Amino acid sequence: MRKVFQFNLDTGINFFDTAEIYGQGRSESFLGKFLRETDKPVKIATKFMPYPWRLRRQALVRSLRNSLKRLGRDQVELYQMHQPIPPVTIETWMEAMTEAYQAGLIQAVGVSNYNRDQTQRAYAALMRQGIQLASNQVEYHLLDRRIEKNGLMKLCQELGVAIIAYSPLAQGMLTGKYTPDNPPPGFRGSKYSRKFLTQIQPLIAALRKIGAEHAGKTPAQVAINWTICKGTISIPGEKNLRQAEQNAEALGWSLTEEEVAQLDAISDRVLEQE
Repeated sequence: MRKVFQFNLDTGINFFDTAEIYGQGRSESFLGKFLRETDKPVKIATKFMPYPWRLRRQALVRSLRNSLKRLGRDQVELYQMHQPIPPVTIETWMEAMTEAYQAGLIQAVGVSNYNRDQTQRAYAALMRQGIQLASNQVEYHLLDRRIEKNGLMKLCQELGVAIIAYSPLAQGMLTGKYTPDNPPPGFRGSKYSRKFLTQIQPLIAALRKIGAEHAGKTPAQVAINWTICKGTISIPGEKNLRQAEQNAEALGWSLTEEEVAQLDAISDRVLEQE
């Protein structure tokens, strides 16, 4: 992971997304170690999980301070609500975010997995304190375009809220390595049926064809570039140096409008079969 971190910095990628629940804090601790080994500027986004037993807004600042301790930072660039979990209201958590912001512990406030109404409420609650909601981190890729259909993407664009797209490769489904005869192992194998893997093959073929027309880009690189062309900040996961190197090749070029439209159309046809 140290090699992955350093490769990204050397490539000019310096935004890292983590959360207190990733590895029960180990992800933040790893990042903290790596941050102490570099003098390059790094932007960190982490998250607060509003578990149902966290009933007081003071829990947010307490959790944030623990995250900062693991990261070895006095401040984090972006702090996000991980999920809109009841019973505590969105407005109460935004009050807690305001406290953290005013205390100088965070530079910006974000949310994650918020729908259209929840995003609007978070935005309004922060704006009452003169704070802009910076981002909403949601699942978004060619096999999940709900935010385009349900109005969330349009709302975020209208409010100036950046969309951070997680799982841009649909848990590896858009890499092209999985087929009906070679399904993914473990949980993903049960989540994505052979029928589904058969249905997405025309999309994989289109990703390959378009990639070949861009100096041999892989389906994964084309899929990530598609999310960028849609105006989102793409955050593919990286477990090793090879994946980091592959992901970096999604940058420095762009799909044409016609290619984006072509992928949209094929994606629509695949999703209609679900």
